[in-house]
Amino acid sequence: MTHIFDPGRMTARLVLEAPVEMPDGQGGAAVTWQAVRSLWARVEPVRVSERQEAGAESATISHRIWIWFREDVVAGQRFRKGARLFAVKLVRDPDETRRFLVCHCEEAAG
Repeated sequence: MTHIFDPGRMTARLVLEAPVEMPDGQGGAAVTWQAVRSLWARVEPVRVSERQEAGAESATISHRIWIWFREDVVAGQRFRKGARLFAVKLVRDPDETRRFLVCHCEEAAG
C-alpha cells in the first residue's frame, strides 16, 4: 500500500546539522554541530513520553519529519528549527521510489 503524501505540506524550514568532533586540548574531543544545508520539511508530532528526572519533569517528543530524498541524511544527525532540535534516530524511504525520506526523530523538552 502506497502512502499518499502532499509535498505542498512541506512548510517548515529546517537546517540539517552533522556532528563534528573537535580536539578539546586535553587529549579528548568535544562534539560540535555543523550546518549541512537548509531544507523544506513536514514535521509531524507522533508521541510524547513524560518522565521525572532528579525531581524535575521532562519529556521526549517523537516526530516524523518528511523531506525530499537525499542520500546524505543518516541517523546521528539532527534538524534545527530555531531553538528546537530534532535528533535523527532512523531514516527510511517510505515507498522505495527515492522521492521522499521519513526521518524518525526525537525532540527533548523540559
